[in-house]
Amino acid sequence: MAAYHAVLVHFPIALLMTATLAILVRAVSDAPLSKAIDRALVPLLAVGVLSGVVAYGVGLLVWPWEAISSTPLGRNHMLLATWTLAYWALMLALRWSLGEAIWEGVMRWVMAGLAILGSALLGITGTLGGHLVGIYTEVSEALRLLGWEVYTTYYVPDLTLAAILIAAIVLAVIGIMGRRQLTA
Repeated sequence: MAAYHAVLVHFPIALLMTATLAILVRAVSDAPLSKAIDRALVPLLAVGVLSGVVAYGVGLLVWPWEAISSTPLGRNHMLLATWTLAYWALMLALRWSLGEAIWEGVMRWVMAGLAILGSALLGITGTLGGHLVGIYTEVSEALRLLGWEVYTTYYVPDLTLAAILIAAIVLAVIGIMGRRQLTA
């Protein structure tokens, strides 16, 4: 069953990374090709989130909760997998509900920033999952430099909290400026 999870997680990874590229292309361009790519964004996000739900469910079947939650690495992986899945579901809801208006004014840059953040969450989730099966990457070394030891730390490090706070403030300011431009 573990092999199924390992295979299945690559579908949401590929789809959501492709969605990130589509968002970035659309954020920087209003060309016909960019608009055509954007028309595929909602289905791409929907299939990515749905395949993520399937991979998440199979992961819960592979490793019993008692086992996965007994180590900081397992808890971190589950926490990040949950955050990542919820994050991309919100990205889908945002793009679906706002439609083409999402690309007007400053909102396009907010979407680009959100897509980059979502990709980072996806990468960290995959890195932690890789560690669970003995596949190590340099991402964990970067996390260590940021104060997060993936094998022993079960919390969000202070530097990470500061980065999240700064990003939230910057994105809120950009959103407020964009709303003012829309109402002016």
